[in-house]
Amino acid sequence: MFTSRHLFSKFKMLNKKFERLKCSSQIISILEKPNINDVTEVKGWVKNLRIQKELIFADVSDGSCNKKLQVVIPKNLSTDTLSYGSSIYVTGQLSKSPRGQLELVADTLKVIGRCVVAEGYPFNPRTTHTSDYIRQYLHLRSRTNYMSAILRIRNAVTMLIYDFFHSRNFINIHTPILTSNDCEGAGEVFKVQPDCETTVKAMMKEGRDNDAVYFGSKTFLTVSGQLHLEAICRGMGNVYTLGPTFRAENSRSRLHLSEFYMLEAELAFCDKLEQLQIVVEKLLKHIFTKIRDTNEADLYLIDKENNKLPSWIDKSFIIITYEEAKNLLNKKDLTVTKEGINKEQELALIEYCGGVPVFVVEWPKEMKSFYMRECQDDNTKVDAFDLLTPITGEVVGGSLREDNYNKLKAKLPSEQLNWYVELRKFGNIPTGGFGLGLERLLQVLCKISNIKDTIPFPRWPHNCNM
Repeated sequence: MFTSRHLFSKFKMLNKKFERLKCSSQIISILEKPNINDVTEVKGWVKNLRIQKELIFADVSDGSCNKKLQVVIPKNLSTDTLSYGSSIYVTGQLSKSPRGQLELVADTLKVIGRCVVAEGYPFNPRTTHTSDYIRQYLHLRSRTNYMSAILRIRNAVTMLIYDFFHSRNFINIHTPILTSNDCEGAGEVFKVQPDCETTVKAMMKEGRDNDAVYFGSKTFLTVSGQLHLEAICRGMGNVYTLGPTFRAENSRSRLHLSEFYMLEAELAFCDKLEQLQIVVEKLLKHIFTKIRDTNEADLYLIDKENNKLPSWIDKSFIIITYEEAKNLLNKKDLTVTKEGINKEQELALIEYCGGVPVFVVEWPKEMKSFYMRECQDDNTKVDAFDLLTPITGEVVGGSLREDNYNKLKAKLPSEQLNWYVELRKFGNIPTGGFGLGLERLLQVLCKISNIKDTIPFPRWPHNCNM
């Protein structure tokens, strides 16, 4: 029978053992604040093995940073299952090698998950695989240095976005993924219907239309959270959202995805396009500057030339009108058609402007969405902008919103949006907003040519693996 004295003694023993084993499963923490001679534990994947007469040297990564921790394993601890790619648990003492390198001298080793390369593991140690090759193995590609670096940067950029808007008192709103509206009006939407025959049959008996059998109206995956942000903005002020959006666009280009993440912001009491442009410019400069404090090594790993801030970081973004852009391109024999400025022409404008991001403003009304406000001095144009950057062309699009009830009512594409017009009836305010494609921003930041390498599990026409 245990007494309270026995239990207290047992607790002291466990507490001493816990104090002695100062563990951190994060290699980034060990490298940042190494406690030499402390007993430490590491869990991760073997990225490289060097076998010598008495010792095995294993480079171990846990994904928390791009660096590996060298683990020195006495031969008597090794097992046949220890190999490149295997996951392991190691405890030992932190020390410095004769060359001053931090290493963990193992006293226990456990192989958690075997990796038999000969059975089809697609990656090899000390081998640089192309991004096209890596993309064939979506379920495994986070094991590569290249993809894990991109995903760490993606995480850091996301945090910087939240910090930027939080510091400016914007309120984060979770806009719906399921919606009854096609915000852009282009018809490139995915329709949502239940895949349950029992449910569908039961609802069809109630006389419901096939397209509206579940929700009572046609329902889509969202192409934008903008209209919902506008509704919230008119009751809570400056708001933003960051979430998935979907486009049923028949394109497999290096710049298009069927599912991607969009940062969208809506500014209350905004009646000048410059107010939006200032926010966008500050946001991009904030991200490009700060990311080098957090992920400079990852940027270098992805592109060894990406070791300094872009030349435009200390320059003001350029502003030109659509007509000015069109005239410049025509002079370069890049004729702009009625369809507008294409990708090749966007990149030509950036080159003409010395690589500095360019706001193209005052677009022809027929080229833009119904919700954009007409320019006060020219009702054939709208107060809208596209921000063009190197590598991708357009990264951000924004506009002032039409706040005149009658004008908006006349342009409304669907009665489903009557609620949107009604916002202008009750305590209306002028607003403006923009949308920024996260994956395109990452392309520019990391100098990645193919957008499919900026997101963990890319979806595009004829491809929705996993």
